[in-house]
Amino acid sequence: MAAIGQSVEPVAGSEALARAQARAALIPDCLVEAQRVANTVISGWHGRRKRGIGENFWQFRPYAQGENLARIDWRRSARDDHTYVRDQEWEAAHTIWLWADMSPSMMYKSSLGQVSKESRALVLMLALAEILARSGERIGCPGVMEPVAARNASERLAVALLHSDQTGGLPDTSMIRSRSDIVLIGDFLDPAETIMNRIRPLARRGFRGHVIEVADPAEEDFPYSGRTEFSDPETGVRITAGRAETLRDDYRTAYFARRESLGEGLRQLGWTFTPHSTGRLASEALVKIHMYLSGRPGEASGGA
Repeated sequence: MAAIGQSVEPVAGSEALARAQARAALIPDCLVEAQRVANTVISGWHGRRKRGIGENFWQFRPYAQGENLARIDWRRSARDDHTYVRDQEWEAAHTIWLWADMSPSMMYKSSLGQVSKESRALVLMLALAEILARSGERIGCPGVMEPVAARNASERLAVALLHSDQTGGLPDTSMIRSRSDIVLIGDFLDPAETIMNRIRPLARRGFRGHVIEVADPAEEDFPYSGRTEFSDPETGVRITAGRAETLRDDYRTAYFARRESLGEGLRQLGWTFTPHSTGRLASEALVKIHMYLSGRPGEASGGA
């Protein structure tokens, strides 16, 4: 998954070791930031607030033809001319798999970004683990950590990431047997159809998927001018532009067309798609994805 504007050679040999050491140094700080963001976002929230089997009352809603008559709340219905059903809040533990792309392109950070794409992806993943664990969900990471239902799931995930050799590419999901939600976080700069070819089999297996595309502001805005060298951090291929500003319009057209194509493809599968810039607050993307997971897509509005 290529990036622009940064000279980063392919990772191999001693460079791979240095890459792993850099990630190991990054994760503790990301965990602290993730817990801070999670505390900010979760303030005032109580559970997933999803209709289902449980003991806690959630809401009254109009009765729909064909529903079990035993669910009708006759006392509430007697107040006016409508028949109401009493919904309980969902309390059954659910398995949610979290994954963040750790390929070289995620190391990119321009002067316009608050943090690197890798740092933001880790913060989003660990903060989401923190919030979901407080709601009693089982949290796992494909190829890194088996699902656990524990309040310290974010800490356990951080430790597992420290000892993993996770690299780029979409994760191996062969170990996932049951219907689950999966959250994929990365820059997804490959052609949209290439990514969709990897994701369609997951949708056919019954995964409910959520994709967060993390971008640096420079990748969206292309603020370059004059003689500029661009490097693909995955392959090391370099391209030099004599007047970079002349490429801006064509680049932005292609960049956003790829994003729109990917988003539309995911929506057709019933998956959600959340573009997010490292120039914005992590909490913005976190709120949106939590709403999707909570079954409240109507509240996941606004840009991120």
